[in-house]
Parts: sequence; C-alpha cells; structure tokens
Amino acid sequence: MASVVTEAASTGGGLLGSLGLYRRLVAARISGQWQYRTSFVLFLVGQAAVTGFDLIALLFTMRLVPDLGGWTTSEVVLLYALATVPFGVTDTLVSPIERLSHYVQTGEFDRLLLRPASAMLQLAALEFELRRAGKALPALGALVWVVAMVDVVWTPARIGALVAALLFGSVIYTALWILASSISFWATAAREATNALTYGGQTASQYPHHLYRPWLRLFLGWAFPLAFVAYVPTQHLTDAANPLGLSSWLIYLTPLVAAGALAVAAAVWRQGILHYTSTGS
Repeated sequence: MASVVTEAASTGGGLLGSLGLYRRLVAARISGQWQYRTSFVLFLVGQAAVTGFDLIALLFTMRLVPDLGGWTTSEVVLLYALATVPFGVTDTLVSPIERLSHYVQTGEFDRLLLRPASAMLQLAALEFELRRAGKALPALGALVWVVAMVDVVWTPARIGALVAALLFGSVIYTALWILASSISFWATAAREATNALTYGGQTASQYPHHLYRPWLRLFLGWAFPLAFVAYVPTQHLTDAANPLGLSSWLIYLTPLVAAGALAVAAAVWRQGILHYTSTGS
C-alpha cells in the first residue's frame, strides 16, 4: 500500500521532482551510450535505414499504383510523414515503458515504486535509448520535402494545423504505449501484444484508412484513435479524396481526442498500480 501511495503522490505534487530525476537519469544514459560512439552511430543509422526502407517501399507502391485509394503520391508521403515523425519521437521518449513486463516479472518494479518519483518516468528514463531517434530522421526529411512539393497553399492556419498534428500525434502515440504496456500488470508475458498495438498501429497509419476493412478502421482508427494522428490531418490539409465522408470539423476534435486518450491510458496505468502484486523477490 505504501508503494501505491508513493506513486500517487509522485504523479501529483512531485511532478517537478520526477521530471528533474528523469532529466538526470536520461543525461546519465546518454553519457554512457556516447562512450561507445561507433555502436551508437551504427544503431542510429540502422534505425534510420529501417524507417527509410518503409518509405522506399511506399514510393515503390505508388509507382505501381499512382492513385492509392484516390490519394496522390504527395498526399500519401505526407500521411507517412505525419504517422512516422511523432512515432519516432514517442518511440525515443516513451517506448522504454514497454519493458514493464520484465520489471514486473523480476520484481524490479518494487524498486521504482519505493522512490518518491513517478514509476513511469523512472522506467522511461532507465531504459532510454537516444539511438532510437534515428527512426524519425527519414520521415522528417520526407516531411520537409513533401511540404514543398504538395499542392497546398501554406497559410498560417495550415502551418498551425501541421504543427498541431505532429504534437497531438505524439500525445496519441504516448497514450497508446502507456495503455498497451499497462497490460503487463495483469499479463506479464504481454510485450508481444504491446508491440503489435504500437508498431503495428504506426505501420497501419502510414496508409489511407479507407483502404482497410470496416472492422480494422473501427479498431485502429477510432477505438484506438490513430486516424487522428495522420489520416484526418492529411485529409484536412490537402483536401485529399474523402471516401469515408469525414466531416471537415473533425480535425478540430484532435486535441480533445488526444487528451481523452491520454486520460484513459493514465487511468488504466493507475489501476494497474493498484492491482500490482510484488513477486516478493
């Protein structure tokens, strides 16, 4: 019970202290990783290459099928960029919490709960890998390129919508990672399910959602609101084909959807903490 109280307190009044601890732990991790520069650079390049191959495959598909569900190449590349840049950021900052299952199985999670700081932030910091940021680099390059190439007049309102899409996309991915990782409180061998929801959801977001069957659109697009990460913003920004008949005002719900998703994920995490039982080891 004391550990539960500690976690609850740390997520409230101790937020600044938790962020300070997070910053120090991350700085120590980066310093340690940079001692092995060759390994760091090779891993970074490898992460960028994996994401780059996704982009190459997408462009190859567009050469074979120039009109993908009514969307042009530039529209699909913008969709890819909006789906992947926030994911790369979130993968770097938040994805380490997918290691929760290991901490629960080994009893190491007790150690996190005993500290006067958020267990979630501690977990994210202790497993932090700056090299993961390589995933965002090809997508960031694609974003810069497609913004210049797409047939869109970039008014201040559209630029603001683009920036908001990147920001709230990261929030939605964060919520998804917290929610998926929280499964480990009830089923410790759940990392595969976590990866299926997070990495699988991001891959699905790289393609227009109207290409998928209704049940998959319902599951990944709206139950897990990944449609708001890239599909809705791209359709809004480019006036791309709209076979689903989405309302033009749907884009303005994105902040509420992101906040709601994060609130649900946080509530599930807290319930997991309440039901957590130590291994005793």
